[in-house]
Parts: sequence; C-alpha cells; structure tokens
Amino acid sequence: MRFDLLAGAALCLALAAPAAAQSLQVPAGAAPAPAAGTSPADSDQVQFSAGALEYDYTVDVVTATGEVRMSRAGERLRAEKVVWNRKSGKVVATGNVAVTNPQGDVAYGDSIELTDTLKDGIVDNLLVVLEQGGRLAAVRGVREADGTMNLDRAVYSPCAVTGSDGCPREPTWKITAVKVIYRPDKERVYYEGARFHLFGLTSPALPRFSNSVAASNDTGLLTPSIGLTRLNGAELVLPFNLALGPNQSLVLAPHIFTSEVPMMEARYSGLNELGAYSIRGFATSSRRTQNLADITTSDTERAFRGYLDGAGRFQFDPNWSLSGSLRLVTDRTFLRRYDISNEDRLRTTLALERVDPNSYLSIAGWAVQTLRVGDQQGMQPVALPEIDYRRRVPDALLGGTLQLQLNSLAIGRKAGQDTQRAFGSARWDWRGITVLGQEVTLTAFGRADAYDTQNVAATSIVSYRGIEGFQTRLIGALAADVRWPFVGELFGGFQRFTPRVQVVATPKTRNIQVPNEDARAVDLEDSNLFALNRFSGYDRWEDSSRVTYGAEWALDLDRIAISANVGQSYRLNERPSILPDGTGLSDRFSDIVGRTNIRFGELVTLTHRYRIDKDNFSIRRNEIDATVGTRQTYATVGYLRLNRDIDVLEDLQDREEVRVGGRVGITRFWSAWGSAIVDLTNRAEDPLSTSDGFSPIRHRVGVAYEDDCLNLGLAWKRDYRNVGDARSGNSYLLTLSLKNLGR
Repeated sequence: MRFDLLAGAALCLALAAPAAAQSLQVPAGAAPAPAAGTSPADSDQVQFSAGALEYDYTVDVVTATGEVRMSRAGERLRAEKVVWNRKSGKVVATGNVAVTNPQGDVAYGDSIELTDTLKDGIVDNLLVVLEQGGRLAAVRGVREADGTMNLDRAVYSPCAVTGSDGCPREPTWKITAVKVIYRPDKERVYYEGARFHLFGLTSPALPRFSNSVAASNDTGLLTPSIGLTRLNGAELVLPFNLALGPNQSLVLAPHIFTSEVPMMEARYSGLNELGAYSIRGFATSSRRTQNLADITTSDTERAFRGYLDGAGRFQFDPNWSLSGSLRLVTDRTFLRRYDISNEDRLRTTLALERVDPNSYLSIAGWAVQTLRVGDQQGMQPVALPEIDYRRRVPDALLGGTLQLQLNSLAIGRKAGQDTQRAFGSARWDWRGITVLGQEVTLTAFGRADAYDTQNVAATSIVSYRGIEGFQTRLIGALAADVRWPFVGELFGGFQRFTPRVQVVATPKTRNIQVPNEDARAVDLEDSNLFALNRFSGYDRWEDSSRVTYGAEWALDLDRIAISANVGQSYRLNERPSILPDGTGLSDRFSDIVGRTNIRFGELVTLTHRYRIDKDNFSIRRNEIDATVGTRQTYATVGYLRLNRDIDVLEDLQDREEVRVGGRVGITRFWSAWGSAIVDLTNRAEDPLSTSDGFSPIRHRVGVAYEDDCLNLGLAWKRDYRNVGDARSGNSYLLTLSLKNLGR
C-alpha cells in the first residue's frame, strides 16, 4: 500500500511551529556485522567480541570496550562499550550504538538498555534506518520483545538526508508525530498527533493514520489528484487500493466533480507464474449528443457512459503464449470528454502464439470500434480468425534460406463487405560476397491466393471491392540485389559509400479482381524503396518488373555521425499501373525518395525524410524530426507535409502538421515543459479539411518537481476541437505523489 497524503491537504499547508529537532542523519560507523564465529540465527547462544574484556566474578558483570559486537538469534549489537549483567540479563550499550534486527532494520542511539536477548529495551535519541529505505528518529524509544518500537516525539521520512555533495540536507517531506509505533511484523508505521511537512511548510494536525514501509501490495490510499476542466468543473480523484493478495489488487477511484455527477473508476491487476493481466473501467451518467457533426447542437440526453480497457499476456512455456487486449466505450466522445484518451479508434485483440528459432504460429482475432465523426460502426472490420504460420529452413537449396508461409483471414462487417482470404507462399533468399566485395542477394518468390467475398457494393471505393464470389490468384517474382560498399578516410574519420541496384521481374497479376483490405495506405518512401512488394499488405501486389537504384553514404567522426540514402525506380514494362497518381509509383520513373540522419554527440539528433516529384521536383513528402539539448533541457520539433494530390482514396489524403515539445531544467529537481500540435492543412491541400492553415489541435504546459521521494506537478492543457459534448477549452491538473511509501 502506498499512503500518499491528499493533494487537497497540500493546498492548505501553512507555516507552523518548526519541525522536531530529531536528526535523520546516520551516525558514523557501519551497521553491526555478525560477531566472529556467529552461529545460525536460531541459536540461543550469545556471541561476543570486543577489543578488551573485563569480568567481575563477584557480581557476574561483563564489561566490554573497543568495537564491541554481540549477536543472538539474528539480533546484532555494535557499541563502543557494553556492560552485561549476566544475573539480571540487562545489557547497557553506550557510544556509537547500533542494533540490527533479523529484518535488516538498524536502530542507532546514544545509549541503549536491552535484555540479553537483544530484542527489547529502551533507547535514547533513537534513529532507525529501515531495510526498505525509510528512517525513523525519536527523542526516546522503547523496543519490545516482538520487535515493536514505541517512539516518543518522532519523525519519519523516506527521503534522502544528504545532498549530492555529501552534506546534510533537510528531507523534501517528512511526518512528525507525538507518538509513533513501528511494527516490523506488519511493516507498518502508526502515527498519533501527526503533521505533514513539505518544503518546510507544515499541515494542520492530522487524524490517526498509518502507512506501509514494505514494497509489497497493501491496502490503503493511493496518490490523489486535483483537476479543473471547462465541462466538468473541479475534479478530485481519491484512489483506494484493496490488496486481494500479494500479487492481486483492486483500485477503486471515485472522480468527484463540481459541475457533473461523480464517475467511478476501477482497476484490477494481477500477476501469477504465467504472466500479468489488468483491466480498468469507468462508469458514470452524463449528457451526450448523437449529432457529433453539429457542434452547436443542444439536443442532448442523459445516459450511462463508460469505458473498459484491459490487457494481459501469459507465457505457458518457452514457446507458447497468449496475449490480448480489450477496449470498448459506450460512445464516441466519452474518452475526450473526461480526458482519458485522444484516440479515434479502439482495437480489441486476442492472439495465441508459438515461437521457436525457425517457426512462428499465430491464431488471432481483432475488432475495431471507431470514434471518428462520420464513420459507420457497421463498416468496421471484425477479424476472426487470422491464422499465420511461418517456417524458416536455413541452408536449403544451394545454401540459401527458404521461408514458407501459410495465412488465412476472415473479415466480417455488420453492414459492409465480408472477405475470406487464404494463401500459401514460399521465398528463397541466397546471399553471397564476390571477390570484389559486392554483396549479392538473389530472391525467388511464389504465392497462391484464394478469396471469397460478399456484399462488395457496400464498399464505396471501387478499387477496394474486388469481384464478388470466389477468386484465385497466382503471384511470382525473381529479384537480384547488389550492394557494393566502399570505405575510406575523410576529415579524420571514416566514410562508407554504398551504391545499390535491384532488379525485380514479376508477371501481370490479378489485383483488381480481389478485394483490398490491408494494402490501402500505399506510399513510396525510403523504407520500402527496395522492397519486393511496395504495397503495405498482402491484398495488392506490385506486378511491374522494375529496376531500383540508389546509394547510401555514412560519415563517422568524433562525436558526429551522418548517414543518408537516396533512390528511385524505373518500371521496365509499359502496362498501366494499379497505383494511383500521387503515390510516387504510378509512372515508369518513380519519384525520388531519401532520408538523412545527423547526430552530434548527445546534443543534436536530426532525421529528414523526403519524396521529390520526378517531373517538376515538387516536394511530395517532407518530414523532419529534430531533438536538440541534453537530458535536462531539450527541444523537439516534428514537421510533416504530405502533398500527394490524391483525392480518390480516403486513406491517402494530404495533410500538414507541426509538433513541438520541450523541457527546461530550471534546477536539479525543478523543470518546466510544454508540447503542442498544430494542423497546418488548408482546403487547397485537403478539400475535406476544416483547418484554415493554422489550427492548433491541443497544447500542454506545466512545471514539475521530482526527486528521490516526491513527484509534484501542475499542468495546463487546452483542446481546440469540438466534437459533440467534448468541447474545446482549458483543463488544469495538480498531482502530488509521495514515493517510497510502499504499494
């Protein structure tokens, strides 16, 4: 259990009397090691060692001085001087005293009075360093035989008490109390008359409470949070963890709003010898609209609203595993309305997999729920089952590698096209190095497909439909790929220049006759330039023979690394391509694509991807991702512009956007951060776009403090979009998390 004080209490912290003067600093000297010749922990004999030893026979008193060590039944004592009355069993230790219990907790004090069991006694000016990392200090402490400690005028903190320079420092937060009880058997600390101190500010007196000092699961309050949104008003989240066992927990988190009815959140998670699993749910009642396109509508109704989000993975043996995810929501605006997610599609999956060094089997299924305005849920696919089997045969024909694949897929839609597909394929690859250093790869590929599709008229884009009924298709290809790397010195470093040529021969293939479910988002880029099939899925095959050529260049200097590639392809036959204009592959000469990476130490990272029109050198794709700075202070910029002029396919619309983000390390623990996404698309680029060329989507700005025992943050977020009852506006979030207080 993690006991985190309410963030609301943090808001009302006020200056009060100074904290108790108990020191949390560890005295000089290490924790006591077992005395020489220590017997096992269950031994009842007292093991004793010291620099000097005196024994008074008349009163049966042993006086030991100089690095005294005593141990008994796992309890250990270290002191400069120990007086042991063997008749009464009383042990008085003075001078740099430390006592360690079997759990590893170390108690320090100026003087300690114990029995010779070393378990119970009285300690003045006590400091206890817990095995889990926390510290307790008290003016006086009484240790009972079962290990329980009763402390007077005590202070607890898990925070560091020394700075990076090794000098003492005040902990970020601590709890002071009139009376504290520490129970090692329960690994809990109980407080009476307690006050919470944060950055030197002191809270009012708190009621009795306790917190766990264990790293294991426990029952109690978790980190609260406070927020403010335009629609829901002020929000207070009070999560409570129910420990159902050492490896299972249920978190109940009511969300209390000032402008809306409460919402309940529940999270269940578990872990066993096979794997981990979790499920989260939200439930509430609020007003919503069915007309998402009209942002001015007032036609709303109160309804139940909720969301389920689950995931799990189980490893049955080194080969077999089962994984899945569940994501369902009652309506399309709930996630945005309550600031849970900005996703526009939810995917539920289930997959049984077997993996070994040379084979892979997957039996899977998935379903999609759309949250997009204008999309019909009845047109969303449900795949059940999707079966994929692959086997690799190394050192096959002529020393090459043979890869075999069997695949089947059944897709159904409630109000759309249904498709069943099955295929079997074989691919042979041979790789060799010539005497001149060329890297040669030869490939032979063959595949047989079978399709059965119904209700094709429900698909609005004709090129995606295929012919209704049963269809078959054969695919074949031969390819040769040659790379010739050259290495040399340049500017005191090394450069590598690698020209590359690939020839692919493939006959005309039946493409339009079969449906297209998984190869719709096709676009030429550097990552697929030399691919055997430049479509993204199985349903379409690039059936034109072609020559692809390009080059790679890299330069490695001290703290500087630069790499770049560029390439183009030429179609050898004149038959029309099934690829639409704007993809960069519709003409015999393709567009020119490339990528440049620049890295300067850990300070600068830049990646630029581009596609240039081969006719007029217009930039059809321009993508830049850059990061400048250190881990403490940095800035990131991402820019994307797709200028493909494709109007017939919904999956390939033009767009332009910029993403910026950054963090400034103000001090070692304080920082400020921010991020924003801006839509730069206009109607000239996308006729369906509602952007005017500069439309912010959302931004976030905040400040944060983080050290070894505290996370504190304040964030401001603004969403600029209106969708149904999910309206644009500002939201604010205050978080306070106290670390090292157990689960």
